[in-house]
Amino acid sequence: MTLIFRISIVLISWFSIIFLPKSSFRKYLTVTLFSACVLLAETMMAIGYKWWKTQGGVKYTIFNALSFIFGPFFAVNMWIFHFTNGRFFLYTLINLVMDLIFAFPLNIFFQKVGAYKLKKFKSKHLFYTAFAYSFINYGFQKLVEKGDVNSQS
Repeated sequence: MTLIFRISIVLISWFSIIFLPKSSFRKYLTVTLFSACVLLAETMMAIGYKWWKTQGGVKYTIFNALSFIFGPFFAVNMWIFHFTNGRFFLYTLINLVMDLIFAFPLNIFFQKVGAYKLKKFKSKHLFYTAFAYSFINYGFQKLVEKGDVNSQS
């Protein structure tokens, strides 16, 4: 059942990307891959520091992380950047709402269905780190865009 859930969230997420304009996909692919790498690093730290536990051990922790990072996180990150292009306040507001939804109701749901169990991490920590990452991502995207402008000059 868990495998079906993992595959489903990735497929549904990537299906939504079909509707994203190709120019937006290309524009935000770099920042989304950067974000994915940050989350993969966080996952590796979580394993070492035992921030959360997944039934089945490290292998399933990595499978869960990959399906989340390259599924819903990837798609949502792309869509948020697409809809908030250059509007920092709107970007921040949408990330605030999305991170609150993830850290509290979705986190509780995922723990109840057995996707993982928080150990040395709490819902508020999920929120704080996710919201902090949104600022890092925004700054990274601005650097990418600045580099594109400088390379065209």
